[in-house]
Amino acid sequence: MGRRTAEETRKLILDAGLKLLLERGASAGVQHIRLQEVLRSVGLTTGAAYRIWADQDDFHRDLSIEMVSLRFAPPSSSAQNAARTVLEDDGSMDDVLRATTQDHVDYASRFHREPESRDSHAFITALALRTAAGSWPELRDASAERHAESIADFTAFYTAIMPQVGLRMREPFTVQDFAEAMAALGEGFAVRAAEGLDHPMYEIEEGAPLPAGTWTLFGIAARGLVEVFMIRDEDDAGNTAAAAGRQDDPGR
Repeated sequence: MGRRTAEETRKLILDAGLKLLLERGASAGVQHIRLQEVLRSVGLTTGAAYRIWADQDDFHRDLSIEMVSLRFAPPSSSAQNAARTVLEDDGSMDDVLRATTQDHVDYASRFHREPESRDSHAFITALALRTAAGSWPELRDASAERHAESIADFTAFYTAIMPQVGLRMREPFTVQDFAEAMAALGEGFAVRAAEGLDHPMYEIEEGAPLPAGTWTLFGIAARGLVEVFMIRDEDDAGNTAAAAGRQDDPGR
């Protein structure tokens, strides 16, 4: 085998660091991933590492960036699978909301319930690092890039699914606005999951403002966003009239 390049060595060390970080989870943080330990795990000496990084802090910065950039699947893939199952059974918009928000709650909670779940660990650990992104400009940039990728992916998902459940955006909002609001909600509930807090669940009875059945708190909040950001196709004429009324009323 030929001698590794500096980039190949860098990747080998960072991959080993990521493996340790995913095994230990968000609570450990990158500061507990010691460079010496990582080097031992791949059979390298300190000389190999310090030709790449000036010190431990430099290594931790790059490890944080790698973790924030790591994805095992497109951001909306799990929600798409949950929605597809519902739509194949001719489910309603409320059925889709309940399924996709329940899927997100289950996904985030796997961090504690299924320690071997690398996807959930990667998501929660990256989220934890993003909340501390102010420590390094490079980490802020990586966090902003990850967020933009997620918003673009979910915007495409919502754009595709809205016509299937008979919805369209309410002026002046855009699908991206809705995706940003949903991301803030979803990430907030993911932080709760990382803290080990149970997600509130509700059994809604017939006659309530919501369709009867089991709802997550995330699902109820998401339904509120849908009511504000979207209208049903058959309500479009009414929405146009309301918009005209707003334009005629300078006090609004």
